[in-house]
Amino acid sequence: MTRTTGSQGALRFDMTPIPQLQTQRLVLRPFVPDDGPMVEQLAGVREVADTTLTIPHPYPSGAGVVWIATHAAAWTRGEGLTLAICNAADSGALIGAIGLQLNKTHRHAEIGYWIGRPWWGSGYATEAAKALTTYGLGELGLRRIQGRHFIRNPASGRVLLKVGMQLEGVNRDAFLRWGRFEDVAVYAILQDG
Repeated sequence: MTRTTGSQGALRFDMTPIPQLQTQRLVLRPFVPDDGPMVEQLAGVREVADTTLTIPHPYPSGAGVVWIATHAAAWTRGEGLTLAICNAADSGALIGAIGLQLNKTHRHAEIGYWIGRPWWGSGYATEAAKALTTYGLGELGLRRIQGRHFIRNPASGRVLLKVGMQLEGVNRDAFLRWGRFEDVAVYAILQDG
């Protein structure tokens, strides 16, 4: 990927195909339509959907493929990068998703992720988040990456801290999710640390 700084400091991305990243135990790759049913199965579990802002429960049949179909255009427009988190040791089995919502004008992004319930507590979210944060601050030339989580989900906060982010504060009653207002903790990391 080539990046250049425009006249007002905004980055212009010459988007190449969606990248694939490798870690010690994981492959972060573009989703393919065949992943749709597994997305529905893993993300649609109530405990997974409950810790996110937008994943539906139950997850509608066919909605996984529809969601996957949005990824290439978002990447081409420079608005988002979404990757499948796959277990390299288990024939590349899909175990979750991770992404960056990009803002080229301000050179920042927000990271988001989910891991299927069977793999919680295995360090996969941290490993994937470190890889994507490094890619975003390095290859994409982002100045800032932030992450947010419902305060009732402290495990997600530990992931963000392990990636090197700092807690910046709590937004009280920031979102309404399934009939209840949620306090959200905000963390961020800057390109220069």
